[in-house]
Amino acid sequence: MADEATRRAVSQIPLLKTHAGPRDRALWPQRLKEEYQALIRFVEQNKAADNDWFRLESNADGTRWTGTCWFIHELLRYEFRLEFDIPVTYPDTAPEVAVPELDGKTAKMYRGGRICLTEHFAPLWARNAPRFGLAHLMALGLGPWLAVEVPDLISKGLVVHKERQREAAAE
Repeated sequence: MADEATRRAVSQIPLLKTHAGPRDRALWPQRLKEEYQALIRFVEQNKAADNDWFRLESNADGTRWTGTCWFIHELLRYEFRLEFDIPVTYPDTAPEVAVPELDGKTAKMYRGGRICLTEHFAPLWARNAPRFGLAHLMALGLGPWLAVEVPDLISKGLVVHKERQREAAAE
């Protein structure tokens, strides 16, 4: 179960109202507008809490999203590229977030760097579709995944900070 801070943060993300996916040409622009509003609200609340940890942008029609996410561990910032496509069955189906540079480094990942969210996040999304959106995906999917996996990957030596990689290469 989520901790109280997570519940409080997620409760401040607006729930979405429009039940439309990319194939619904009439309602998709309205859904996309709601998605952007929720993402903006989530980013604003993260910045206010000094917890800024991702950037996202989409293609013109809002079906392909790319960006970066980062995790601070022992005062070092580890930054990763992220990407996902909006499934045709969205919002009934959550997007599959991929962090390609971590592909093959953890068992909680599959098919080209897509993070595994089936155990905990997928049932939560299913219960809350179509009210959940991309901000919820980031808050309840990618954020917790990074918090668990990145420190573990660092401790195993599978992820090395860029400065330490340069230091090792210089030696």
